Amino acid sequence: MRALVVDDSGAGRGIVTRVLRGLGFECVEAGGGADALEAIACEPRPTLVTVTRQLPGMDGLELTRRIRQAPHGRELKVVMFSSDADPARQDEARTAGADAYVVKPFTSDSLGRALASLGLVQPPASAAATASTPIRVLVVDDSSTIRTLLTATLGEDPGIKVIGTAVNGRMAVDIVTTSPPDLVLLDVEMPVLDGLSALREIRRANKRLPVIMFSSLTERGTAVTLDALLAGANDYAAKPSGLRPEDLSAKIREELVAKIKALVPRSAPPAVAPPPPRPAAAPARADVVRGVVIGVSTGGPAALAEILPHFASRATAPVLIVQHMPASFMPHLAERLAKISGAAVREAVDGAPLRAGDVLLAPGGRHLTVCGDRDHPRVRLTDDPLENACRPAADALFRTAAQVWGAGTLGIVLTGMGRDGLAGSRAVVDAGGDVLAQDAATSVVWGMPGEVAKAGLAQMVLPLARIGPEIAARLKCAAT
Repeated sequence: MRALVVDDSGAGRGIVTRVLRGLGFECVEAGGGADALEAIACEPRPTLVTVTRQLPGMDGLELTRRIRQAPHGRELKVVMFSSDADPARQDEARTAGADAYVVKPFTSDSLGRALASLGLVQPPASAAATASTPIRVLVVDDSSTIRTLLTATLGEDPGIKVIGTAVNGRMAVDIVTTSPPDLVLLDVEMPVLDGLSALREIRRANKRLPVIMFSSLTERGTAVTLDALLAGANDYAAKPSGLRPEDLSAKIREELVAKIKALVPRSAPPAVAPPPPRPAAAPARADVVRGVVIGVSTGGPAALAEILPHFASRATAPVLIVQHMPASFMPHLAERLAKISGAAVREAVDGAPLRAGDVLLAPGGRHLTVCGDRDHPRVRLTDDPLENACRPAADALFRTAAQVWGAGTLGIVLTGMGRDGLAGSRAVVDAGGDVLAQDAATSVVWGMPGEVAKAGLAQMVLPLARIGPEIAARLKCAAT
């Protein structure tokens, strides 16, 4: 693999180059933005570009934007270095197009982990050191019964350790600030400071700490839980009720243990070799996306809220979305996404014609599929058997979209547990369409998109901040 190292400091370039060579890269160097753009335009092109944010003249952010605008630039992996650890600066870098952000001074392990998250190298050996360390969980609930039950039930798993409890959101924020756990299990309705307010304070202090909302899925509980997911909660679990104590424990194990372990993996996933390059869309159909299909699960509401504003209100093709969620969530999700995106997001209705600009969510518990023909597509909702233990399933949507729209299908696989979307993505590619997958670094869980990337089905594997603009570019959405 070839890397381009961009830094105005010769010493800085030398440090990065030594580490990258140790990881198996052939390196070339550039002292500024203009030299970097010239190097990228020449063969052989790099696989990786490292950019120092504080460059004279054209700074790292502007250089990254220009790389993404250059021919072939969208396919490169870009890592930005900076001495500024402020999460807001990291967000700016990702918005500009950086795939990863490494804080200086860095170690070979920290750079290696960033590159491993992009599928470029094997994870550092030290990444496996935490495999035997239990996941440290903070339980936050105003019910002493629930706190006791959660502590006892989760403690039965040797991979999980409850390291503390809190009776309200204010206590939780104080604990997270002074001694952060690996994961927070957060109730919604609490005195002093409720769960949603606590989540917002936690996110201001720590954007990456995994949080699972644990709430009763009443009408109000569902709405507040969805607001929490949009505000940055990673997942949710329904608080069981009306069961015997032993059944409550079994339900908690069923609902929570797998989610906790997915959000805080203790063994590094195998590195993903860069997938074999797939040819870009042929010029004859480069401007004909007839339908966009999106599959997403864990972390989905926030991911959809990030990408839809870029294109949904101006989409030149129908946009169909499978989000794994219970039926009670879907009206609330449609309402919230409509406000955020400015588009008329709604639940799909069986038999409805599909038109440009439609943004439709699969109703909970039913498969969303496409029927009809290329010029007269329609919605078909079915109660067919579960696929990948899911209904709705992304596979069902992608497969039927490919049958109707063929090479005009654009598939998007976002964050989520499991492998739903893998078979459907293969159907889209076999029909001549394209698939984009979210990268590991920005996914809450790199299950669904990871499976697609590892199978070599994704034309591009992108950070979340780049997926919305990429869809907009392919739909040729006019800027507002």
